[in-house]
Amino acid sequence: MPLHPAAAPGRGLTGMALKRLALVTMLLDHIGAVILESPVTWAAVAGEEMDAFFNSPGLALLRQVDIPLRLAGRVAFPIFCFLLVEGFLHTRSVRGYALRLGAFALLSELPFNLALGDGWRDPGYQNVFFTLLLGLLAMAALRRFGDRGLAGYLLALCCVLLAELLSADYGAFGVVLILVFYLFRNRKGARTLAACLTLWWGASIFWLEITAPLALVPIWQYNGERGRGGPRYLFYLFYPAHLLALWGLRVMLFGG
Repeated sequence: MPLHPAAAPGRGLTGMALKRLALVTMLLDHIGAVILESPVTWAAVAGEEMDAFFNSPGLALLRQVDIPLRLAGRVAFPIFCFLLVEGFLHTRSVRGYALRLGAFALLSELPFNLALGDGWRDPGYQNVFFTLLLGLLAMAALRRFGDRGLAGYLLALCCVLLAELLSADYGAFGVVLILVFYLFRNRKGARTLAACLTLWWGASIFWLEITAPLALVPIWQYNGERGRGGPRYLFYLFYPAHLLALWGLRVMLFGG
């Protein structure tokens, strides 16, 4: 049964198709971030552990592989934000949804720290599940107090600021993008324009985000159907598992 009554069955992209696209592009992104941009790799390739990755002639070939992977990977996060909104709109229990996100935020922190942080413990950088959880809580606040209620917006703003204070992945920008998808959920054209402007803001913070607006193309094709063909918790399990696997691969290849 379509999630949206107006959806055209059999046409466009299902939620599962969007999720698969996001998983593949996220994997490409993290191959670059975890392995190719690691100082351990720099030391093995260029022999200079403290060399600046984007300025070393000895790492030019590595960069030529890394940058396309990272650019492709920027498509993933907007899709996950969009799917989070869809999940929020159709879940039977926001509390249960929040508990799942919170549980996997804790479960993913060690793999995240090992793969992308400064060791097994890195309080200065938190994984993306914290961002998604704060986005969910911000949407819940808006729905509880009304999309035009001051209290709801103040609580949503607290979630935005908390994402930045916690140094959650994507920070305040990530929660704002989730709220944009939520607030413009019933206006497809306005949603696309607002999301594009928000993603351009993200590109001004981190230049690799310049390709993130490409995610709006498959999102536009979403047909409102959940789709079949994968475990219910595919993303939840894939996220910590692939980070741990990439960290293990880096250790095997380069020793750290």
